[in-house]
Amino acid sequence: MIDSNIDTNPPAKDVWPSLPLEEWKDTYATLHMWTQIVGKIRMELTPLINHWWNVPLYVSARGLTTSPMPYGNRIFEIEFDFIEHKLRIECSDGALSALTLRPQSVADFYKELMQTLHGLGIDVEIWTVPVEVPSPFSVVREAIPFDEDQVHNAYDPEYANRFWRALVLIDDVLKQFRARFIGKVSPVHFFWGSFDMAVTRFSGRPAPERVGADPITLEAYSHEVISHGFWPGGNGVEAAFYSYTAPAPDGLDKAQVRPAQAFYSSEMSEFLLMYDDVRQSDSPDAALMEFLQSTYEAGANLAKWDRTSLERKA
Repeated sequence: MIDSNIDTNPPAKDVWPSLPLEEWKDTYATLHMWTQIVGKIRMELTPLINHWWNVPLYVSARGLTTSPMPYGNRIFEIEFDFIEHKLRIECSDGALSALTLRPQSVADFYKELMQTLHGLGIDVEIWTVPVEVPSPFSVVREAIPFDEDQVHNAYDPEYANRFWRALVLIDDVLKQFRARFIGKVSPVHFFWGSFDMAVTRFSGRPAPERVGADPITLEAYSHEVISHGFWPGGNGVEAAFYSYTAPAPDGLDKAQVRPAQAFYSSEMSEFLLMYDDVRQSDSPDAALMEFLQSTYEAGANLAKWDRTSLERKA
């Protein structure tokens, strides 16, 4: 039964949750490590897909999921449930288990997860050093192996749920934006290394090789791209949407984009639109879509993409 006192159709700007960094920075830093552990399990068990598209997580109806992964003659899935605050492991043979998400060190989370997997007949070894760290909010300035990390141990269920609810709304808009493009385009996915959600469009042309880049970067930017996404913030920057074109064409930093609050960050070499500017607008979906479309057009036009053959006709 639906509570008659609950507004089932609140104004759009009241649906998007507030995510002030100072309020959940410790949970953010811990979740960053927990998702890396789960993501590395997926990376270990799945074949390499172009641009490392086999490694991200995906928004689900309850949180973030690996999607099915093969193991022997079975498949299994690991899902962060940010409604009941569980880490669920479900197998195709009917076996299942769940860990409670609670204030707990990364080391204890890692040990409990690996023991639980072993109990389900799944044994997997991962490289236990986190990547793309330190986290913007880590109290240490170096990567701590998962099995040794007693520093990151926070979990606020309210903010974990808020973060997921924001991702649900953002995922929907990014998928609508993705559908407008008929050229090569990535899924909408959550990268646990950089802890951001992204969707990337490709021109179809190879990009100049990035001399000296690591193998992951070489693979990711082997072709011209325009990428859009959401990052929950860090290093003095609150949560924001971003857009970058790689390689960046001349004049991109001077391009006019929308909505009015969007701007080009010389420090980050990308366009930004703050999450709160979207959240507090009369139509957050429309504001975000305007940012996505206008920044794409700026990059594609300056880089001379063949937009006629790459875009879906209205």
